[in-house]
Parts: sequence; C-alpha cells; structure tokens
Amino acid sequence: MKKIPITAVLIFTFLGLAAQWKPAGNKIKTVWAENIDPQNVLSEYPRPMMERPDWKNLNGLWDYAILPRGTAAPKKYDGKILVPFAAESSLSGVMNEVGDDHELWYRTSFEVPSDWKSQNVLLHFGAVDWRADIWVNDIKVGSHEGGYTPFNFDITPFLINGLQTLTVKVWDPTNDGPQPRGKQVSEPEGIWYTPVTGIWQTVWLEPVAQKSINNLKTVPNIDTGTLTVSAVVKGSSFGDILEVTAYDGSTAIASSKAAVGEDLVLSIPNAKLWSPESPFLYDLSAKLISGGQVTDEVKSYFGMRKISTKKNDFGIVRMQLNNKDYFQFGPLDQGWWPDGLYTAPTDEALKYDIVKTKELGFNMIRKHVKVEPARWYAHCDRLGILVWQDMPSGDKNPRWQNRQYFDGTELKRSPESERIYKTEWEGILNYLYAHPSIVVWVPFNEAWGQFKTEEITEWTKAHDPSRLVNSASGGNFYRTGDIVDLHNYPDPEMYLYDAQRTNVLGEYGGIGLPLEGHLWKPDNNWGYVKFKNSKETTAEYVKYANDLKKLVKAGFSAAVYTQTTDVEGEVNGFMTYDRKVDKMNIPEVKKANLEVINAIKD
Repeated sequence: MKKIPITAVLIFTFLGLAAQWKPAGNKIKTVWAENIDPQNVLSEYPRPMMERPDWKNLNGLWDYAILPRGTAAPKKYDGKILVPFAAESSLSGVMNEVGDDHELWYRTSFEVPSDWKSQNVLLHFGAVDWRADIWVNDIKVGSHEGGYTPFNFDITPFLINGLQTLTVKVWDPTNDGPQPRGKQVSEPEGIWYTPVTGIWQTVWLEPVAQKSINNLKTVPNIDTGTLTVSAVVKGSSFGDILEVTAYDGSTAIASSKAAVGEDLVLSIPNAKLWSPESPFLYDLSAKLISGGQVTDEVKSYFGMRKISTKKNDFGIVRMQLNNKDYFQFGPLDQGWWPDGLYTAPTDEALKYDIVKTKELGFNMIRKHVKVEPARWYAHCDRLGILVWQDMPSGDKNPRWQNRQYFDGTELKRSPESERIYKTEWEGILNYLYAHPSIVVWVPFNEAWGQFKTEEITEWTKAHDPSRLVNSASGGNFYRTGDIVDLHNYPDPEMYLYDAQRTNVLGEYGGIGLPLEGHLWKPDNNWGYVKFKNSKETTAEYVKYANDLKKLVKAGFSAAVYTQTTDVEGEVNGFMTYDRKVDKMNIPEVKKANLEVINAIKD
C-alpha cells in the first residue's frame, strides 16, 4: 500500500472541514464576511514593522471546547472554530458566550517546514483575550496575561518529528475581572458591547537564528536630522554587532554600526517629513553580525516627523506637527465589526475604515479603548493619518462604568489591578513605539478606572518623550501631561480652558441615524441625537462643524467626532455597522472638515 504524506492528509482533512464552516447567527454582516475562505484567513504578514521572509500562518479551523473553569483538557471537542475570530463572534462559526466561570480550549496540528530545521521556531500570537496557557505536544511552554499585546514562545525544544499538536486554554473574566477590557461587558447594552474571548489576532510561526533581533525601536528627530535606533537582541555575545541602513526607495542614504546594546544614530540629511498630506516612509534594514557573519536580518521602515506643542503670540498652546501649528481632527474609532467583533474579516476591511476617514477629510483617528493588530497601524503609517492611542479601560469595580463618575476622585484599584494595568500599558507602548502615525498616548478615558493619574502620566511621558500624553480624555483633570481634553455631547463646547497646556475637544457629536436592514438591534438603538434621513443628519453635522470653527480660534487645537461607524446598539456612525451605507453626504462633510482644520490658519 502506498503511504500518503502527512501534508496530503492535512489538506484533504482541511478541505472537508472547510466545507462544514459557516458564519453563525443571523446578525448583519459586512461584504467581506460574505467571501471568507476558511483555508485562507488573514493571510497577510502580521508584523510589517519587523519583517522576515519566512513564516507560516496557523489561522484556520481548529478544534474547540467550552468547559467549566478548572476542568482538565478535553478528551472530546465541541466542534470547529475559525481562528482568529473570538468565540462570541459570528465568523468564528461558534457565536457562544464563554463567561468567567468557563474556559475556552483550542487544539490544532501543524507541520514545521523541513528547511527550518537549523533554526529556532517561534510561535507567535497577535493577541489573546485574556489569560492564555499554551501547550506544544502536550508540554506546557508558557502562559500570557493581556488581551491587547502580542507574545511568542520559542518552541524549538518541544518539537517532534512529523505532525505537531498545539493546545491553548483561555480564561476571560470580562467585567468580573481586574483586567483591561475596553467596552466588553457580559450583558451588552448602550455603549457597552459583546464580550470577546480567546484568540482574536493571527497565530503564526517564524524561524529565527539562535542569535536574532527581538525588537526595534526608532525615534526620529527632525530638528537634528537624525534617527536613533535601538534593538533588543536575543542570544547575543560579546563582540556582536548591529548594522542598520536607511533607504530612500532603493538608494541607501545612511548606515551605522554599533556593538549590541548600544544605540545607533543615523544622519538623515534633507529629510522628507512624514505628515497626513505627505506620508513618506523610509525603508530600514537591521542586520545582526556575529563573527563576521550575518546571523539575522529584518526589514522595517520609519517616518521623519515631530509632534509637539508651542504657545503662540496670543498665548494659546497649539499642537504642532513638524514645527508648524496643525489642527488635528478625526473620528472616535472603536474598531468593532458586526461579524468579527474585535477582528476585521479581512485585511482589506481593516484598511477600509482608514481610507473612508481620509475621504471624509479628517487627518486623525482616536483609537478608542482598543488596540489593533500591527497591520492597522502600518496602514495608518502608509496612508497618512495621525493616531491617538487609548489604553483599554478596565477593572472589576463597577464604579468606573458610571458615566457620571466625575467627582474629582480617583478609583481605588487593588494591587493586582494596578499591576495588570501597568504591565499591559508598558507592553502596548513597546509594541507600538516605532509607528510614526501615533502621536498621542491616552492612559485614561473619562473617569473609567482612572487611578494615580499623575504617576501614570509622568511614567508614560518618561517612557516615550517623543509623543504627547493626554492624561485623561474627558476625565478628572490633574495638572499633568500635555493636554486638557473636554467631552461634550452633542454639540461642541469649551467649558474649561488651561493656558499652560493644549486644549482639545476629545469627544462630541453622536448624531444618530438608524437605517433599516443595517441594524444590529432593529428594535433598540440610540444616538445622542437622532434624525430621520441623510440630509438632516448631514446638516446637523455641518452646523456643529461651523460651531467648532469658532472654538478653534478660541483655543481648541484638536477635536474628535463620535464616531466612525455604528457599533451594536449605537447608530451615530458615519457608516452603518456593516459598512454598507455612508449615512452622510461625504463631499459636504469633507468640505466642513477641511474648513475646521484650516481655521487654525485664519
């Protein structure tokens, strides 16, 4: 009898399983969801900021089981789940709640390419919400806490000949735990949304040398015309060298070498500055050299840009981009999907909201209490959009979910809650540090879990002096950070002013328009104000924009409109939740937005 190769068995098995998969439930879906191929899910390289040529995508149909917490690994699984979509999502094919009293188990098999045998193999997870335990071939290789940061394990010692088995266990307490969770709650309503449990970003393998580059951090300085590069290197020894080269297209424009552990400084003469109007990116290569041999090389990129503030002749502290006054204006972007929840159905879908934001005339996005996959930030870098990055809020104390909690006091968090927050916030900053699009860090939104504001702000500022820190967007204000951020619904208003910091309107708007056939909750939806058609909605938006123009001249340096899309029961987006309908007149909105942005020049 002729022996069938393991690879062929995997292919035939997977083809049969793929035929069984379909989105679960009857909720609205995006156009991209209608063309999901379970054999080819989110197949793009997941880490554009540090790219190597070889990798293997493990996304696809895995076994899953939902068991009471503390139960041993399942002997029999419940069925198939499409990774990387959360168990509660339609695209997972499951659409079941997990809850804090249960755990979600996964199992899959994979082969390691034969030409990787001389290298170490890393197992990468883009993000898993919240606590993950990982086994390879029934050997526990590690654990991770944190729903928004990537992590990996070197699984080389645990590999066997032939087929490998990967098992993952996830526990997520949602609003019954102390962890950051953004807008997830066990009982969604209003501004609070469906829980997201388990793997929600790409799982992948990567071969690396024993001596390899683990992370790159780049810091541009347009005033000195330099780029500082630092690297975290694994397995290096005395005498190892890091060589970094910058490229303008195919032309090398600067190069530098240093001993591992030392920063490198590249001179970038006559730098092409990055901005939303001209998002020029330089390419970058980094080589690790040991004993005269290149042991590792990664490809990256960077943008030469500067974000700062400066008091003008009228005593107003203005935001500046590349040393020029620059009004930042964009939508509150929550990054939710009716079919994938936290996970966009495709990379095209992930990019779509950014493209639409640019079409609306905006130059900024506030990423609201969520962190996106690395490819989202790469799209922002390449398309040219500024990003304010929120820290996802959390803590099991119910007080922080009270929208009226603005009494000037801070939340008393447990030591465990503080530890979890600080660990994940540091991980997020390190993960996103090199993206030129990010210009503002936002540790707290409103008073949601706000604690030790001055300490957290000063630590954030010290960890990344190259960006602005918006301590508490719409929250309890302290004399710390670079920004005073007001929230006012529905119309723009300035009810507080700080002459020493830049003043912004971090949220306003919320103009609602429910459209039949595009509603997550057909009989239960809301906006801060609601209208009956696109014409009325657009007119109200333009009216607010005209009011905002006056406030720009009075001292606002940025504004954030709520919001990019409808989300679950909220119907106040520029687009419906399924992204199938633009609810306002785009040319009229763009004209109004550009007038607001340019009002700072008047």
